[in-house]
Amino acid sequence: MDQIDLGSGLPGHLLFVLPEKPEDRNSFIHDSRYGAQLRSFYFNQDKYDKARSEAWALGGSIALQSGYLADRLRFGAVAYTSQGLRAPKDRDGTLLLKPGQESYTVLGQAYGEFRFADALYGAFGRKEYSLPYLNGNDSRMSPNTFEGISLYGKSGATGNGAQWRYGGGYVSKIKPRNGDDFVWMSKEAGADVKRGVIAAGANFANRDFSIGATYYQSPDIITIVYSEAKAFLPLGKTGELRLGAQYANQSSTGDNLLTGKEFSTHQWGIKGDLDLGAPMFTLGYTATASGAAMRNPWSAYPGYTDAQVKSFNRTRENAFLARAEYDFAGLGARGLTAYALVIRGSGVKAPSFNENEVDLDLQWAPPDGALRGTSIRLRYANVKQRGAGDPHVNDFRIIMNYDFQ
Repeated sequence: MDQIDLGSGLPGHLLFVLPEKPEDRNSFIHDSRYGAQLRSFYFNQDKYDKARSEAWALGGSIALQSGYLADRLRFGAVAYTSQGLRAPKDRDGTLLLKPGQESYTVLGQAYGEFRFADALYGAFGRKEYSLPYLNGNDSRMSPNTFEGISLYGKSGATGNGAQWRYGGGYVSKIKPRNGDDFVWMSKEAGADVKRGVIAAGANFANRDFSIGATYYQSPDIITIVYSEAKAFLPLGKTGELRLGAQYANQSSTGDNLLTGKEFSTHQWGIKGDLDLGAPMFTLGYTATASGAAMRNPWSAYPGYTDAQVKSFNRTRENAFLARAEYDFAGLGARGLTAYALVIRGSGVKAPSFNENEVDLDLQWAPPDGALRGTSIRLRYANVKQRGAGDPHVNDFRIIMNYDFQ
């Protein structure tokens, strides 16, 4: 966890700055940023029971963020849309569209941000956050966005010196990735009551080391504590060894409205990335306790063995990951990268089965030239269930983005 971010503005890939006029400069107008992204996504997955989820959607987003008014207050908004091009009614479940394979358009972000000081900010309204267990999880047509208030800032040295980042807030509702309505955070977690989430965290970084923790509580629903430490070790002129360790604890709280009874569980993990410039190799391991499966209703799962299809966070599940990535820039193909990973899960008890997952990923995002702003990504995953006839899941995705610049 490199940072605590409870109030980041619009996604960087959506933004660029309006030209500055030398005369009569009004920062509220001339510091405004706007942008747009066009996205096409094809998803096709068959499941263990032979059912299939399939859809092809076209959409994207339009973003606007003003400059500061009186050097203190600015506003932002982002609208998202996902329109079904191919959406068979009997192949629902891709999360590219609303349930029932319905298209949607939504004003997913509409917020204000107040600058109290150079390094202390507050935000209110509907926006995207970037925290473990509370983030956009932008892996379909639009991200999760949230309704709430937050306060965040930083202190300490700039550059590679010691620095603290911190934040806290209250989030009442979430717009899920494939939805156009904001619902209570507790309902998205699985409890039909009206509860939000209190979140707070801090991160300390100094040169090649960082450590941080975040805390979340939805009253009567769930409490989550997450911590992570990272270290970076230079290897020669171009190499680097990156080491990480994480721990997450989840438990019921208050009236236990999520499951109707008490529960407590945790997961820990370790990871190492050996970056040699063009090639990079990764090993990772996670272990989940016997109390219950881990949950992530408001985010992508932050575990080191989270993969394209499975998160390997079920009760008693242990998982080992091996990954190899290559950047083809040195061979004349700038912007072309590929990786393959294998994860083997174990420790799950009957009636569930242990699983393996293999992922292949090819992405091209030219950094300059006429196609700058374009990215094309091909993804394939195969999940094999060990036992009961060894059934498979096949998951194929094509994602094409264009960021207007």
